[in-house]
Amino acid sequence: MTALEVLRFAALGLAANKLRSGLTVLGVLIGVGSVILLVAVGNGSSQAIQSQIESLGTNVLTVSVGGPGARGGGSTSTQTRQLTLTLDDAKALQDTDFAPDVKTVSPVVNAQQVSATYQGTTHSLGSMIGTNESYFATQNREIASGVAISADDVEAARKVVVLGSTVADTLFGGESAVGQSVNLNGVPFQVVGVLVARGSTGFQDADDLAIAPYSAVQQSLTGYGSFSQFVIQATAADALDAAEAETLAILQQRHNVTDPTQGTYSVLNQASLLETRSETAATFTVLLGAVAAISLLVGGIGITNIMLVSVTERTREIGIRKAIGAPHGAILGQFLAEATLLSMVGGALGVLFGVVGSQFTIAGIAPVVSPSSVLLAFGVSALIGLFFGSFPANRAAKLRPIEALRHE
Repeated sequence: MTALEVLRFAALGLAANKLRSGLTVLGVLIGVGSVILLVAVGNGSSQAIQSQIESLGTNVLTVSVGGPGARGGGSTSTQTRQLTLTLDDAKALQDTDFAPDVKTVSPVVNAQQVSATYQGTTHSLGSMIGTNESYFATQNREIASGVAISADDVEAARKVVVLGSTVADTLFGGESAVGQSVNLNGVPFQVVGVLVARGSTGFQDADDLAIAPYSAVQQSLTGYGSFSQFVIQATAADALDAAEAETLAILQQRHNVTDPTQGTYSVLNQASLLETRSETAATFTVLLGAVAAISLLVGGIGITNIMLVSVTERTREIGIRKAIGAPHGAILGQFLAEATLLSMVGGALGVLFGVVGSQFTIAGIAPVVSPSSVLLAFGVSALIGLFFGSFPANRAAKLRPIEALRHE
C-alpha cells in the first residue's frame, strides 16, 4: 500500500465519523490557538512596556521618598533615613559645580483623588502632577495643542494646566480645550495645552492625567510640604551613573545621612528599570505559553481516546484486512495517519484562529504574533498526533486476525 493510499484510507476513516473527528480537531484547535494568542499577548505587553519606558528616555533618574519595596524593581540605590525632598534640594542638584552631569531637575508633587469638572461633566483623574517646565522634556511629553507650562507660570503659581488626551476628550468631546477653564476639586484652572496621546498599556492609561505648576498645586490642592519625587535628567545616557552618584552625594550631605544600609528613599534608574521589566515580561510570556500548552496536551489525550474508540469499533474490519493479507505496517500506518491528520488539521485551524485573534486588542494590549510561536505550536501539534496516536495504532496492528474476526 502506498503512502497516498494510506492517507486516502485515513481520510475516509475520519470522514465516516464527522462529528467525532470534528470535536477532536476542536480540542487541538483550541490548544494551538491558545498558545499563539497568549504568547502574542505576552509579546504585545512586553513591547508596550518597553516602548513606554524607552519613551521616557534612558538618561532619567527618579528619586522617590520611600524604600525600594515601595517603589518597585528598578531601584538601584537606597539610603538610610526618611528624607523630605525640598525645593532647596532641587536647587542644590542643579548646581553645576557639584553635579556637572545633572542636566535638569523636576520636583514632582502628586495630588490624590482629584476630579476635573467642566460644565457638569466630571472626570476622576488618573494622575494629577504638579511640577515645573522641564518635566515635559524629561518625560518626552509633547504638546498636541496650546503650550506647556512655563517657568513664569511656576514662579507666579498661576493656575494653569495641561491635560492628557483622555481627560480632554472626556470633558470637552470634540471641542478645543485650550483656553477653557476646568475645576480641579472645585478650584478653577485654565487649560493652556493638551498632550499628544501616548496610549494605554493594559489597564494603565498614560493619557489620563493633568500637569500643572507645582506651586499652584501646592497652593490649591495639596498644601505646602515636601515633594514626592525628583525627576532628574542626566546630560547624556552614558553620564547616568555619574549623575546618580552626584545626586546621592548631595542628598546625603544635605540630610546628614551616615548609614547607607537602611533605605527610606530610592533612586530609580530607567536603564535598570527597562532591563528588569524586559526580564519580567519575558517570564510572563513563557508562563502564558506554558499554561496554553496544557490545553494542547489535553487535545492530544483526546486524540488517544478517540482513536482507541475507533480501533474498538473497527476490530472486525481490521481482522478482515489482516485475513486477506494486510501487513502489520499497513494497519499501523493507517491509524497513525488518522491521528496525525486530526492533529494537523486542528493545528492548521488553530494557527488561523490564533493569528486572526491576534489582530484584535485584548484588555488594552495589541498582541504581537511571534513566527517562532506559530511554528512551534503547529509542530508540537503534529508531534502530539504521532505520539498520542501511536498507542491505539500499535494496539490495532497487533490484533490477531482470528480474535479480531470473532469480535462482536
